[in-house]
Amino acid sequence: MNKIAQECKKLLLENNIDQLSEIDFDVNGKMHTFSFEYIIDTYMQASEESQLVFLSALQKSLEADNMGVEKFFEGMGQLLLMTHLSEKFQG
Repeated sequence: MNKIAQECKKLLLENNIDQLSEIDFDVNGKMHTFSFEYIIDTYMQASEESQLVFLSALQKSLEADNMGVEKFFEGMGQLLLMTHLSEKFQG
């Protein structure tokens, strides 16, 4: 695990947020579930600059409160889901 991913997971731990928390997405009646850990790990496959942007956005969401974190991971999960679905349609 890279250092930025470790920092993201440490932030969740310090704020008593379970990295195994999950968010469900309903796409045309089919449920897709992503854990916070999965979302972090997936974004950590991007460039280092993108990883730092993710970390910075996570920090800002933590400053907002737990709802900020929930919305953050919901938004990040939606982006992953759209990317995944887009790749399926193109492939």
